[in-house]
Amino acid sequence: MNAEETQKLIIDESSIARQLKKGFEQLRFDEPGVESQFRREFVRDRLKRIRANLFLAVFMLLGFGLADVLLVGDAAHTGLYLLQFGGLTTALAILIGLTYHRRPHQMYPRWAPWLSVLLGIGIILVDVQGSVEGVSTLFSGLLIYVLFSSFLLGLLFYEAISVGAALWSIYLALALSAGLPESSVLYNASILLASLIVATTVSYSVEEGIRHHFLERHQLREMSTTVVRDGLTGLYNRKAFDEHLNRHWAMAQREAVTLAMILIDIDFFKRYNDEHGHRGGDECLRKVAQALARSARRPLDFAARIGGEEFAIILYDTTLEYLEELTQRIHEGLSVLSIRHGASEVSDRVTVSVGVAFVVPQLERSAGGIVQAADEALYQAKVRGRNQTYFDNEISYAAMKTGHFRKPLKVA
Repeated sequence: MNAEETQKLIIDESSIARQLKKGFEQLRFDEPGVESQFRREFVRDRLKRIRANLFLAVFMLLGFGLADVLLVGDAAHTGLYLLQFGGLTTALAILIGLTYHRRPHQMYPRWAPWLSVLLGIGIILVDVQGSVEGVSTLFSGLLIYVLFSSFLLGLLFYEAISVGAALWSIYLALALSAGLPESSVLYNASILLASLIVATTVSYSVEEGIRHHFLERHQLREMSTTVVRDGLTGLYNRKAFDEHLNRHWAMAQREAVTLAMILIDIDFFKRYNDEHGHRGGDECLRKVAQALARSARRPLDFAARIGGEEFAIILYDTTLEYLEELTQRIHEGLSVLSIRHGASEVSDRVTVSVGVAFVVPQLERSAGGIVQAADEALYQAKVRGRNQTYFDNEISYAAMKTGHFRKPLKVA
């Protein structure tokens, strides 16, 4: 298999390509990594627009409130305007504040559906109270909000339909319990239900298109990175590795999320080359690269060849559990390949030593620190017998003097 075929195989086996082939009828990607990456990008790409929509909602609320004052008249004793100008604007202010959070892709999706329901309840209370006082025109505000929450608050389909269903049920319950005419309530509920059906139908089509675009954009990015691919293995090269690390180090610092570095070294590769020749060594490198690409399956799991027989994987916003699972897959993937190695001291098959560093990047540290931590972890894996994984931890990273390496012992 040549380098071009290897690169095509790696791209075809990516999580993005697999999901694009399979489709997503239920508006959810099968692989958790693809789904979480989509949700992160969905909020991040629309954050400014969502914020602008929320400010628009504030102005609309104030406008409707002024109109209500003129229609309802003196309502100082009902608490109607206290709710409208106090409670509703407070909920909107919280949503706006979440868009300015340093981790909006995590905080906004977590709280937006709940705050959307609270906003809707507030609007329902205003409508019901207004109807009790003889002002039926306030119902139009609830219809507008249903459409607003479906399309302009940054909610995905299932979130939007859940919010809409909750508001429909709450409206029906509160309106009937307030003693409003049953025929009027049922008529309004029918109109509200029809609006929800139209909104959710359109929302489904819109999200389906957004998800298709997400997959196609990432697949195109994978296919257009030939210039930053290693010519032999099809993985990313050292230049791409450096650029990716620096970019995602800054992102992890800004968003206060984890970053992990995995360094992989083929055990006794020089002896393998001596025994099987450079052509055999090249084929071995390609097979190991394919195994690494199959193991690192999330969209932001970045695999690169950074040296002769040295590889690296960078993982953004990950967990220790996923790291343990991934490194286990790496060793199992090599075991399945069962590449004969007659000159190894640890096995008659090709094996790898793996070093892992897992940190939350500190603002005063540079990306070189995580590379050094992973390199020292790899060193520990080698001196402890090779064909194993060694995990570094944040304590050694925090105390580490960047650029200061222990004098290595002689390792066979």
